[in-house]
Amino acid sequence: MKAVILAAGTASRLRPLTDNCPKCLLKIGDRCFLQRSFDGLIQNGIREFVVVTGYLHEQIEEFLGTHYKDLSITYIYNERYASTNNIYSLWLARPEVEGQEMLLLDSDILYDPQIVGRLLASQHADILALNNHPLGEEEMKIVPDAEGRVKEISKTCAIADAIGESIGIERMSPSYTQALYKELEVMIEQEGLDNIFYERAFERLIPQGHTFYIEDTTDLYSMEVDTVEDFRDVESKMANVTATSNI
Repeated sequence: MKAVILAAGTASRLRPLTDNCPKCLLKIGDRCFLQRSFDGLIQNGIREFVVVTGYLHEQIEEFLGTHYKDLSITYIYNERYASTNNIYSLWLARPEVEGQEMLLLDSDILYDPQIVGRLLASQHADILALNNHPLGEEEMKIVPDAEGRVKEISKTCAIADAIGESIGIERMSPSYTQALYKELEVMIEQEGLDNIFYERAFERLIPQGHTFYIEDTTDLYSMEVDTVEDFRDVESKMANVTATSNI
C-alpha cells in the first residue's frame, strides 16, 4: 500500500511562520508535522510514499531525503500550487496510485498513529477517520447513512445532521481509486474544478455507489493546524499529549 501525502500549499494563514518554511516542516516539539506523520506511517508498516509538493518544495525533498533514505519516496511537483487547491495535487498523483490501494493524508495534521492502524485493520477497504467534537463552519463535516457510511461530506453540511469532522486520513481500495481518478478527470480536465477541496470528488462518487465507511477515532488525538493561534495552542498542549501517546 502507498501513502499519498499532499504538501503543496502555501499555508498563508500561518504567516509569518511559513514565510520561509513549508507548513509541514514546522516543528512541534522535537519533530515537524511531516516527520511525525512519516514515523507514524512507518510504525504501521507503510514503506512506499508519494509526496505532492509545491511551495518551497526543495526543502521538503531535502528533509525527507536526509531523514528517510531507505524508503521509497516519489515526489510530484505541483507547479500550480499557488492557484490550485488540494484536489489538483491529488489529481497529479494519478500515475502513481490509480487502481491501487492507498492511504491519503493531508500533511498538516497531527495524529496518533493508532488511527492509521485502525483503518488498516478494518474489514472495510474504503474507510475514513472521524473526530466527533463541536462543529462550526470550517470543519469538513460528515453526515452518515443508516449503514454507517458517508452520505455527505463537505463544509456546508447541516451541522445538526453531522456526526463529526473528517480528520483528513482515508484508506481507499483499488476500485475506489479507479473510480476516483475517472471522476477527477472530468472535474479537472472538463470542468476546470482545480481550486476546490478533494472531498467534492468524494461527494460526487456517492451517487455512483462509491463511498467510505466511518471509523470513529475521537478517543485518539488528532488536530489540523490552520492558523498561528492553532499552532501556538498545539505547541502548548503537545507536551501533555506526548506523555501519554506515541504521536
